[in-house]
Amino acid sequence: MTRIVQRSVPQHIARHLHAAGHHPLLARLFAARGVASADELKTELGALLPPAGLKGIQEGACLLADTIAAGAHILIVADYDCDGATACAVGMRALRGMGANVSYLVPNRFEYGYGLTPAIVELAAASKPQLLITVDNGIASIEGVATARALGIATLITDHHLPGDALPDANVIINPNQPDCDFPSKCIAGVGVMFYVALALRAELRERGWFAATGRPEPKLGDLLDLVALGTVADVVKLDANNRILVSQGLARMRAGRMQAGLRALFAVAAREPARASTFDMGFALGPRLNAAGRLTDMSLGIECLITDDFARAMNIAQELDQLNRQRRGIEEDMKDTALATLEFTDVGEQAGIALFEADWHQGVIGIVAGRIRERAHRPTIAFAPGISGELKGSGRSIPALHLRDALDLISKREPGLILKFGGHAMAAGLSIRDSDFPRFAEVFADTIAKLLSPADLQRTIESDGGLEAAYMSLETARLLDSAIWGQGFAQPLFDDVFEVESQRILKERHLKLKLKKGTAVFDAIQFNCAVSVPRRIRAAYRLSVNEYNGVASVQLMLEHFEAA
Repeated sequence: MTRIVQRSVPQHIARHLHAAGHHPLLARLFAARGVASADELKTELGALLPPAGLKGIQEGACLLADTIAAGAHILIVADYDCDGATACAVGMRALRGMGANVSYLVPNRFEYGYGLTPAIVELAAASKPQLLITVDNGIASIEGVATARALGIATLITDHHLPGDALPDANVIINPNQPDCDFPSKCIAGVGVMFYVALALRAELRERGWFAATGRPEPKLGDLLDLVALGTVADVVKLDANNRILVSQGLARMRAGRMQAGLRALFAVAAREPARASTFDMGFALGPRLNAAGRLTDMSLGIECLITDDFARAMNIAQELDQLNRQRRGIEEDMKDTALATLEFTDVGEQAGIALFEADWHQGVIGIVAGRIRERAHRPTIAFAPGISGELKGSGRSIPALHLRDALDLISKREPGLILKFGGHAMAAGLSIRDSDFPRFAEVFADTIAKLLSPADLQRTIESDGGLEAAYMSLETARLLDSAIWGQGFAQPLFDDVFEVESQRILKERHLKLKLKKGTAVFDAIQFNCAVSVPRRIRAAYRLSVNEYNGVASVQLMLEHFEAA
């Protein structure tokens, strides 16, 4: 069962935000999302938190500056998702702009797994780096860092994932979630951390007189904010005030056409218009195409797209990424159908946590499948696929009431040896187990989640912004909402109203197409992946969207849920 719950709106805050110059509807929406003052909505770069608040950042800047001055080789070790790819691209572009001898290495997830492992360090050592920089990984790479130290290679860890009980013995660690780091934005993405490192390094080199001595112009790091915005949105980190500045600045550059060649190419193959770029484009058009490389082949393809300045080359790569994304969608659909068929024989009502495994599932797509099942069943879900050497690789997605990484940590302590390794966040995590241990893990996972959650936690709740006044149900309002910054922790507006159903039909045997009447106005509406009949009068939770067909734009309601009124 699904409940629609309306967000509360502190009216005095909404009035304050309106008086500060924000549109009255946006003022109401911002107040409902916890914004307490107009200062929290500033988007200029001057409002960013200063880099000095990040523990280790000055030491990291000095290590990098010393390495650059010595002409030594720096190697970036990237992660294989969109955050890792954009963080690597920011690092490559920024360091090259400051005169560094820098290259990158991204592990193939199917051969090497995640993070700075000993095997990756040994592979990296072949290019004789003096310094390894991890981006979007490394905080759990205790053995990998030890291997690097034994080989005489320095390490700089830049990450944002939650640390374990022990930290790697790196030369420098920069991670807002490490112990004793007072940086307020704990949810900054890996690409955001790397951007901050670049800011601190430029300041250090400026202080040393590096640019004056070498005649090298200072790089304009603001030009990298399109990459920062993409990685931040695609990684689904919470959009706190600081992240909203980073995303807003990146979006502004996209809309003005001031972006990397690779992003322009990705917009082109996705048939999206950069002048009207939104967080939706980053999360559902650009991000998935980059992620497809890491899921199915090798993320170096995505990184090359982001670091080239040759638009023709970027277009060729973007077209390859688009094809990979189509292939990924087909694999995902097959896996999802198998998972849903399995669930038909499972009493989900009695099961608090779901663990699924199929021998032919693709390791690169299990995270997406776990997310789809989580959405359908509203249960923490982990999907497993075969790994290497008798192991299973799992990727999990959670619900708001459960911190998934902490739940895995609890299982690892209660059942030593059951989980070989794990890591992640509150809403998403990855792990490895022995294939013979899957039945035991599924049982322990379900039992642990049942003890951590209440029945109310397992009931799907949709947070609504209430009814929308007739005057605001317009194309102008839909475009106003599209222009704002929405995402994880700062949810896209969702309204609910009662409608009369004027007509209904099923498109492509999968999607529900409606004409809904409110008062005297009639609206087109659609709910995807919903092929059921609708009563004549419904209460619907919906988003305003812009539908463009044959050059004509109109407002359309995107239904997320409906029930009999």
